[in-house]
Amino acid sequence: MSRIWLVRHGPTHAKGMVGWTDLPADLSDGAALARLNAHLPQVPVISSDLSRAVATADALHSRPRLPHDADWRELHFGAWEMQTFAEVEAASPDHIRAFWETPGEISPPGGESWNAICGRIDRAVQRLAPVPEVIVVAHFGAIVAAIQHAGGLTATQAFGHKIDNLSVTCLEFGAAPRVLSINHIP
Repeated sequence: MSRIWLVRHGPTHAKGMVGWTDLPADLSDGAALARLNAHLPQVPVISSDLSRAVATADALHSRPRLPHDADWRELHFGAWEMQTFAEVEAASPDHIRAFWETPGEISPPGGESWNAICGRIDRAVQRLAPVPEVIVVAHFGAIVAAIQHAGGLTATQAFGHKIDNLSVTCLEFGAAPRVLSINHIP
């Protein structure tokens, strides 16, 4: 069994859909980072390879670092990247509504579907199986995909969860995966 502590990276303050665009995290809230550090166990840390996740992982002091893993990246929004929902809806209302309301095989132009990110996250979780406990600094979509897997949820049920920046979600994977906590803000 493997326990994974999922931390959502620090805020970017972007107003559009931020997937693979490499924006920095705002890590100026020292008190929030101190609470996060105090809450998390002293176990190895891995992160997505996007700078907002890397910088947040670097802020988790005195923990061993594992190599970055691109499979923990956010959902790839393709042509919708950095656009707001309203901007995309004005151009493609049926497409964007179907993407968010019936997550599965529908993908943004040049981007990836919900099923594709779930496949990436499942692979990333499997690679961590030999590690008894680890912190993963990742993104909203990656965390929700992991929750869906651990909780045996539908995509729609998984999307119903709020995942705040610098929040902690704790999951166990093994013979009987389970969700221990979601969106805990230390």
